[in-house]
Amino acid sequence: MTAASIIGAIVIGAILGLLGRLFAPGKQNISLVVTVIVGIIAALLGSAIARGLGVATTDGIDFIEVLIQIVLAAIGVVLAARLLGRRAH
Repeated sequence: MTAASIIGAIVIGAILGLLGRLFAPGKQNISLVVTVIVGIIAALLGSAIARGLGVATTDGIDFIEVLIQIVLAAIGVVLAARLLGRRAH
């Protein structure tokens, strides 16, 4: 893995994590680092699912793959908020 691919994964993970956070219901009391980690995991799992479904290799942007990744990121953000969320006092 090159430095460029690691940076790319972090940037894409941040975007997916923030999109997941946007579409997740309610308030999520998790840090930006957790959001990025959730986004990276969602990107990897979403790509694997899209490859398994045969929709990852299309001409142009793979909208179905991106949609799968965003849904997984939203689910991941909700789960992370429930498991790791900061408690309001």
